[in-house]
Amino acid sequence: MKNLFLIQPAPLLRKLYPKAVWKIDTSEKIIYLTFDDGPIPGLTEWILEELKKYNAKATFFCVGDNILKNPSIFKRIKEEKHAVGNHTMHHLKGFKTNLKAYLEEVEDCNHLISNKLFRPPYGQLTPFQYRDLHGKGYKIILWDVISYDYEKINPEICLKNVIKNTKEGSIVLFHDNIKAEKNLRYTLPLFLKHFANLHFQFKALEL
Repeated sequence: MKNLFLIQPAPLLRKLYPKAVWKIDTSEKIIYLTFDDGPIPGLTEWILEELKKYNAKATFFCVGDNILKNPSIFKRIKEEKHAVGNHTMHHLKGFKTNLKAYLEEVEDCNHLISNKLFRPPYGQLTPFQYRDLHGKGYKIILWDVISYDYEKINPEICLKNVIKNTKEGSIVLFHDNIKAEKNLRYTLPLFLKHFANLHFQFKALEL
């Protein structure tokens, strides 16, 4: 894996968004799995089946446009007691979007999500976007471990890095999108098996 890939965010990066949630403070054997960008036909449903094998719950940060295209999958995510969160309507980059347009995207997606869990696409938020979203009551969720499943890396390296860096309270970021599919289909089952064998639980995030 390229050295520029930070599996865990640097302390300086965390300071940019001090009120965001990067991990959960706990000594219990709990992992918080999260999936960004779906729902995607075929892949999101496969994830749900894999999670079910371990009675695992996760949080799906959904793109509003994908919810509208795949309402039955979105409904299934909720019916199976996973959490859902806001990932904007069209997966916008915060650094390239003005404040008004960005907030409108978040609010439009919120009409579909109906809660205040929010993860910015690409982890990008300007200071003004961050300030206003926090002021509107959004709970901004980032991550403690990122899989880079969407990158062109060896699936075995993807697995090795997430296992090495995940610990109690980690918020682990995977993706249910087409770019990530190859690495995800290899990594997720082995990740779940590894930590289940260590008696970890997989829980959804809460407000």
